[in-house]
Amino acid sequence: MTHSSLLGKRILVTHADAFMGPVLCEVLARHGATVIPNTETLREPEAPADLVAAVGDVDILVANLAIRNPRTPVTDVDEAEWSEVFAALVDPLPRLCRAVLPAMIARRSGKILLMGSASALRGIKGATTYSAARGAQLAYVQSLGVEVAAHNVQVNAIAQNFVDNPTYFPPEVQSDPRFQDRLKREVPLGRLVSANEDAEFAAYLCSDAANCFVGQVFPVCGGWVQR
Repeated sequence: MTHSSLLGKRILVTHADAFMGPVLCEVLARHGATVIPNTETLREPEAPADLVAAVGDVDILVANLAIRNPRTPVTDVDEAEWSEVFAALVDPLPRLCRAVLPAMIARRSGKILLMGSASALRGIKGATTYSAARGAQLAYVQSLGVEVAAHNVQVNAIAQNFVDNPTYFPPEVQSDPRFQDRLKREVPLGRLVSANEDAEFAAYLCSDAANCFVGQVFPVCGGWVQR
């Protein structure tokens, strides 16, 4: 199915070489979008605004931010880990949004989609730092979505886990029999959500068919959060 409302849309995808970036770029382009892939870390405070100024008009921002999640016991989490994870996942998000929103509000049209994590929706042992950062992302999206909805700008998030991607589920993880056993135990779907399934849902949320969603968080995790 082609989402015709993506034809001609200029979509900025961050961390385009990680997490869901490659498949998002492919699927969004397949649906007619002009995809602007960016692979910078965006950690410097000025970087997001500089990026948006450099690329020009942005109809849709797909905030795809990723970092390898530390698995540190809570009593061993230090200041450096906390700062590193929040610098990668949380700090760029409001900076990106502040950079694209004025033009979106002025023309009364635009979308922001966060590719987030379901780790913010269900506890995971040894993932306090990562889960907290992902939770901050979702809280920001929910509040921002409500604030800008009156301007016909839609801000939403996909909260995913157990989705096939090279950052969190590389081939060596997927081929491990222990991981396959974990899938059967924890994921009602019984398999990873495919990268294409996730990206197609993202394309839908970027389309005009999804104009009714306001600050919503959509779990995409094969039922993991319901367990």
